[in-house]
Formats: sequence, C-alpha cells, structure tokens
Amino acid sequence: MLIQNKSIVLMILVAFSPITLASELGKTIVMQGNSSGAMACSICHGANGAGQAQAGFPNLAGLDPAYMQKQLQDFTTAQRHNPIMTPIATALSTDEMNAVSTYFAQQSTPTMKPTTADDSLLKAGQQLAQNGNWANDVPACFSCHGAQAKGVGMYFPALAGQHASYIEQQLNSWRSGQRSNDPNQLMVGIAQRLSETEIKAVSAYLANLTATNN
Repeated sequence: MLIQNKSIVLMILVAFSPITLASELGKTIVMQGNSSGAMACSICHGANGAGQAQAGFPNLAGLDPAYMQKQLQDFTTAQRHNPIMTPIATALSTDEMNAVSTYFAQQSTPTMKPTTADDSLLKAGQQLAQNGNWANDVPACFSCHGAQAKGVGMYFPALAGQHASYIEQQLNSWRSGQRSNDPNQLMVGIAQRLSETEIKAVSAYLANLTATNN
C-alpha cells in the first residue's frame, strides 16, 4: 500500500510539474492563441512546429527553448523586427513565451525533404559550413553551431534540417541590419562578408543535413 501511495504521489508531482504545466499552456497557445491578441502559432508553424518552407516560416521543433524564448523577447524590441512576429510576441507574457518555447522544444524534429540544389552549390555550402572562408574572415558554421550544425545552447541554434528559405532569409536580414540580436554582432559581420551565391549555397547545404532533437 505504501509503494502504491508513493507511485500516486509521484504521478501527481509529474502531472503538475512546472515543465508539464508550461508545456500544456504552450500547447493551448500554439493551437488557439491567447486572449491578448496573439494568434495560434500553428497557423504558420504547424502543430508540431515543422514550419512552412515555401512561406519561409521556420521549423521550431526541437530547438533550444532558451533560444526560442530570447527570440520572442527580441521581437518586442528593435533588435529583431518582423511584421508578423512582432505583434504576436508583444501580445505574449514572459510566462507564455516560456510556455510556447517549452512546447516546441519537446516536439520531435520532422523529416524534411532534401532541398533541390545542384551538386556544385551543395559542395560550396559544405565548404563554408565545415571550413569557412578565412580569406574573407568567414568562420565555419560548425565552429559556433556545433558539429553538423546541431546547435549549441541559447545563442547558436540548430541549423541542420532548417528550411533553406528561412536560413537565406535570416542571413539577408543580418546583412541589411533588420536583425541585430546576435552576441557581439557576430552574425552581422559574417553575413555582410558572404556573397549572395555563398548565402544560397550554405543555406541549401544546412537544409540538407539531418535534423535531430538536441
């Protein structure tokens, strides 16, 4: 009887743990939005966070939750502006941002279709991702984003399997100054030293890597 009671108590604690409660609140916001004006995340990112390649909506499944929460917070400042995400993020409380980030982080990374690109472009992208272009002061993507671009903590997100359209979009945002929320302006400088061809190449290559949850 004592063992059974301990099991029941453990189940109750798990059911009402902060992570579980945050995930449930996050699921509600993802599916329905909130009462403060934030629309359902699933409209653009899907219920499982896979996003939409053609529309440039990123895959969020399995990303580091602290990274996602920081991005939501940055959308409410001048550090990162997006006409769709800025009003949504502004309508979320800090707890709701945490909840949505927790929910998406717990989703399994989807299997993406390989990006259509010719071999020469993919090889050029592989060279940049693995070795960089030090002649132009461009470090390897893997040196910050981890081996095979699986991601490192809240500042260097996983890029493996991310939509090429989204990666390209963000690199161009770094170049233009529309986005400036990176540590020490690291990505701003890198993006400005990449050519348009290099941006397309590395975006295609990273999109073709296998994505796995951190």
